[in-house]
Amino acid sequence: MAKDKSIYTCTECGGTSARWMGKCPSCNAWNTLIEGSAEPAAGKNRFGSAHASLAPTSEVLPLSQIEAADFERHPTGIDELDRVLGGGMVEGGVVLIGGDPGIGKSTLLLQAVDALQRSGMNTLYVTGEESGAQVAMRSRRLGLPDSLVPVLPEIQLEKILHTLQSRQPNIAIIDSIQTVYSDQLTSAPGSVAQVRECAAHLTRTAKSTGTTIVLVGHVTKEGALAGPRVLEHMVDTVLYFEGDTHSNFRLIRAIKNRFGAVNEIGVFAMTEKGLKGVSNPSAIFLSQHTEPVPGSCVMVTLEGSRPLLVEIQALVDSGGPSPRRLSVGLERDRLAMLLAVLHRHAGVACMDQDVFVNAVGGVHIREPAADLAVMLAITSSLRGKPLPKGFIAFGEVGLAGEVRPAPRGQDRLKEAAKLGFKVAVVPKANAPKKNDKSFEGLTIYPVDRIEEAMQVVRGLD
Repeated sequence: MAKDKSIYTCTECGGTSARWMGKCPSCNAWNTLIEGSAEPAAGKNRFGSAHASLAPTSEVLPLSQIEAADFERHPTGIDELDRVLGGGMVEGGVVLIGGDPGIGKSTLLLQAVDALQRSGMNTLYVTGEESGAQVAMRSRRLGLPDSLVPVLPEIQLEKILHTLQSRQPNIAIIDSIQTVYSDQLTSAPGSVAQVRECAAHLTRTAKSTGTTIVLVGHVTKEGALAGPRVLEHMVDTVLYFEGDTHSNFRLIRAIKNRFGAVNEIGVFAMTEKGLKGVSNPSAIFLSQHTEPVPGSCVMVTLEGSRPLLVEIQALVDSGGPSPRRLSVGLERDRLAMLLAVLHRHAGVACMDQDVFVNAVGGVHIREPAADLAVMLAITSSLRGKPLPKGFIAFGEVGLAGEVRPAPRGQDRLKEAAKLGFKVAVVPKANAPKKNDKSFEGLTIYPVDRIEEAMQVVRGLD
């Protein structure tokens, strides 16, 4: 018998190579090529004919003549999930949701699909990782003993597509895409080729029938979605579950959304009855100190359209000849830069000190508006003097020591005033107009440079 021809496929981009190489020739990623058997030409022809039948030729029209109708949405009944999705599930949309094992993906989707079923929607839950009995046990643990959600334990793509065509559900959950395989491919389930082709067929089915399909994806050890990155480009929405599995709180973040805002987050609390939305998420990220403590500063960060109050904690301690710089929830390289700016422009030296910075609650702050709060928290810890009670600060700090404005500064200040904060140090460009009653009870100190911010804080002691 002739030996099967091998082909090497990149796990990052899906590119192929006839021989193994240390670096992928398509995306230049290292050590990502894995060996697999080449697909027969007949299989490729069958896929090609299937693609042609699902993609009829459309008439070419100018944009001005194309009707721009809004997409119909189906709210899930879970407010935090609807917020991340942009208002609900979109007809014909494809959603990819990923997260660490055991973080709550299947739990949240089972709650959502049950609520949609009770609202009169035709749903389908396809499970490839569990049996129907296991899904039924989870529904009873969640307090849904009389759920009418149809469950299909199946991993073969052709049978799943046949069921979707025959039942025509409004919402279908595929849990998970890594377990689905097609008979037309010889590679194993979960391989790059299987994941890519199965997702492509499910996406075409969603677009041609109007069924909303939600794909559950595994994540790698680095926290990225497993499989080729082309999987993220195929779908309309990509959601990531974040949070510590040992904590009761979970964050779900939209990193791509063709029908809504990106970087929007939803906050959930894990309870005995499943995931429940948190109406006031700022309370999660603030420590409940009876009295102000050194090294603590509250900032207002912006996640999508939602301002959140997050406590930044800093600990400065005497270090050895090679002091440590460690940050949790913030960029480590940016911490080193801020320490250099603090020394050069504010005269606060930490060369021989260990510096530890933490964002309370497990939140990851990705915007530079946390710079001012981080520097004030470090100074407070170094001096051993707490900041005043009810104090907040935000703003980006440049290498020249200037304090730059943060986006939507007025919304941040309104959120702080609503939660009872009394003193704010903000960039001068974010200072509100005088006599604005939206900020009553909040004393605002606008600053241009980091030296001014330090002088203001020393005057408040």
